[in-house]
Amino acid sequence: MSPVQPYQPVLLRLVHGIAALLGVLALLTGFWVYNTYDRRWGSLPLPRLDSVQDIHGTLALTFFVLFPALVVYSFHLGDRRLIQPQSLQHLSQPGEPRWWVALHRLTTTLMLLAATFSILTGRMMQEAWLPAGDVTQQWYLAHLLGWVVVCMSLALHVLLGAKVGGVPLLRSMVQWGIRSDDSPRGWLRGMHKWPSNSLLKGLEILVLGALVLALVLPAFTLD
Repeated sequence: MSPVQPYQPVLLRLVHGIAALLGVLALLTGFWVYNTYDRRWGSLPLPRLDSVQDIHGTLALTFFVLFPALVVYSFHLGDRRLIQPQSLQHLSQPGEPRWWVALHRLTTTLMLLAATFSILTGRMMQEAWLPAGDVTQQWYLAHLLGWVVVCMSLALHVLLGAKVGGVPLLRSMVQWGIRSDDSPRGWLRGMHKWPSNSLLKGLEILVLGALVLALVLPAFTLD
């Protein structure tokens, strides 16, 4: 392996890769659902697939089940990749290297929050709404908004990742190589009991609280 090639821990690549795969598939099928039942803001000539809503729901539910693992990793092991207390100061220095790093951290954090919002709003939707032509429900419109924000933050996450670390950084996230010292026994080494600062602690409480609501609230909704 080239000495200039960055190395990402296996645990990060696993959590990040699974979340990215499920997230992208959920985004694509989510657009297909919109394209099938709504189309108010544009559409594509996609074939009609009557089961697309069920496919999207299955992918989204799987993402929801696995998402807490990404949350725990992000706030307790990979917190340096999220927004920091000094990030606002760095964002006031456009064009500087630290500005790009702060912007990348901001978009990564935004993507985490947007994914949480999308999970909550999606869980509050009823399967019968869209097939019945009911496209004015507030939870559905909020879910569409979440879809847009996730797409934008994902695009910025990739573009800024390329800007900050270049192609080697992007390649390191999908490489197969494993170092001898990167074994499951050491995957949780360096894990914090609490997020490293109060800002991230507040954001984690917000995310986990929203996930609890996403788990509990649908049981109290009426068809």
